[in-house]
Amino acid sequence: MISPTDEVLLNNAPWFSLTGPHSRFAEGSGKARRYLVDVSPFYAIEDASDPESWIDLAALTGPEGIAVLTGNHIDIASNWTYVDGGFGIQMTGESVAGVVDESAISLGPSDVPEMLDLVARAQPGPFLPRTIELGGYRGIRSNGVLVAMAGCRLNPAGWREISAVCTDSDYRGQGLARRLVLDIVSQIRKESEVPFLHVSESNENAIRLYERLGFHQRISSRFAVIQAPS
Repeated sequence: MISPTDEVLLNNAPWFSLTGPHSRFAEGSGKARRYLVDVSPFYAIEDASDPESWIDLAALTGPEGIAVLTGNHIDIASNWTYVDGGFGIQMTGESVAGVVDESAISLGPSDVPEMLDLVARAQPGPFLPRTIELGGYRGIRSNGVLVAMAGCRLNPAGWREISAVCTDSDYRGQGLARRLVLDIVSQIRKESEVPFLHVSESNENAIRLYERLGFHQRISSRFAVIQAPS
């Protein structure tokens, strides 16, 4: 029996999110799921070593459809085509307490156009029109303009992923990302959950920042864009 905060959930965080707390955002059946297309681009399969998972994923994408998978170990089925991807590091913050930032504001649907614009410039990773519904998005404004933001994405039971951490290039070096991450952690702690996050293995500055905040490296993770067989 997997306990709610068992770290094994983090090995396949999208699957345990889509079949758990995020089931309301899920499409699919059997051993494959995906987020609603305007919420997140991620797909998930129960077990990459199980042929039935790949059969169900192909049914979900359709012939030659594209799926985006992420996890700590993804052996792509031989009849699928690898399109793009990379490697990252999953970090957990069991000992990070969080600090409420009085300058941070909650972001809502009316802020989405500005959020999409900031993401387009800062490139923190996927963010779609309804990603904000995954919860907890906070931002910092300067002269009324959104210059930094962060929020939550994956949610395997007992865990909450911090994501979309980004700052406008003109405002970097002021500690805004650090402040927002700690602010988000404080929200996660209020829900009695544990924060975790993913960062590109080449982003040494971000890794050092998160380690200074108290996060530690857990596993290497893989991001893969793949195409279904015809």
